[in-house]
Amino acid sequence: MSLQSQSVFTAGQPVPAQLPVHSARELTAGGTQARIELDGKVYDLRITRAGKLILTK
Repeated sequence: MSLQSQSVFTAGQPVPAQLPVHSARELTAGGTQARIELDGKVYDLRITRAGKLILTK
């Protein structure tokens, strides 16, 4: 079986074996903060000085 056809199940829902990868540096346009919208709600994504990600509502 190829990797493309395999799925992982999370909370009873199939998840593609290869999930999309997004660069946090690109999302923040080279800065340290970005806003992400989901279903009309806006979340703040921040890259810390230690290189970790924080996502807040």
